[in-house]
Amino acid sequence: MALLPVVALGRPALAEVVFDPTPAAADPERGVFWRDIVEPHKAEIATILQKARQALTQADTWLSYDYDHIVESHDRIYRDVYGMLRFARKLAPENTDVLALLGQTADAIGKTREALEALHMTVQLVGPEKAGFEVTGRLGGIYLRLGELDDAIRYLRLAQGPLLPSVPSSARVLVDLSTALALRGEMSEAIDVLANSLPTVNPGYYPNEVLLVSFALAVQYDRDEQRGAAFEVIDHLETALQTQLAPQLQTALVGFRFALAEDQHYYLGLIYEIGGFYSEARTEWALYAASGNAPWRGRALEHIAAIDAERRVPPKKKPVPAPQPHIKVHIH
Repeated sequence: MALLPVVALGRPALAEVVFDPTPAAADPERGVFWRDIVEPHKAEIATILQKARQALTQADTWLSYDYDHIVESHDRIYRDVYGMLRFARKLAPENTDVLALLGQTADAIGKTREALEALHMTVQLVGPEKAGFEVTGRLGGIYLRLGELDDAIRYLRLAQGPLLPSVPSSARVLVDLSTALALRGEMSEAIDVLANSLPTVNPGYYPNEVLLVSFALAVQYDRDEQRGAAFEVIDHLETALQTQLAPQLQTALVGFRFALAEDQHYYLGLIYEIGGFYSEARTEWALYAASGNAPWRGRALEHIAAIDAERRVPPKKKPVPAPQPHIKVHIH
């Protein structure tokens, strides 16, 4: 039998592999693609936030002008911005910038439930320490307004920080925290919150925030019947600002929203009284005393009694009316 030829079985030839160290060209659309997957409306949200912040800044600036139509325009802008931000939230439900600004505008137009929901969602997403004093401070202010002092103080403590010129919310947090502590019967600590935040030396210039906290300190001293301490605070302000004290105080109060609405009457009563406008002061003290369960109603009635007693004393000479007389520091 013939033998079959033996066939050599060899390995198949391997293709030559050449390594090219040159990196592949970057795909310019790759980052955009993944950004659109993760944040599909990022550009639109950024535009809405920019326009919303600009509108709110403009609206708040207008408040310094004492015209009725300005107030109406301010409120209308806040309502319009609220609508913009609700739309933005539908596009990005967990965007904390949107939620924080939505909470601010909702609170400003009286939608307290919506404000609390948006602000609490912000805290839930990033934690209370990282939410920022604008968020926790506003939560504290809302709870103070609702009379829930423990929650108010907890959030206001989180928001508490240095008093910053040109940052109105830094002053609001300190005043609200002081008010909440005083309402809980901790007046000594309430006074310390304000006193410890002020500059240790009298500044040559008083930004609205420093002026507001300084006057709030005088108010707390007055409520605590520390009349000498209240006199000292106001005397320092009068020495620095002279006849501009009353006008600047009124300007500082224009954009300030009191957590307790009746407190505005107390502050104005003291401003008018130290300025010598006793009729106006009496009216404000009376309005405060008539404000339901005003916590310092007794002190307001004491101011009224002192004004009435002083007005019964015959004047030595007929006073000359003036738009803004020299501030006379006089606390009853």
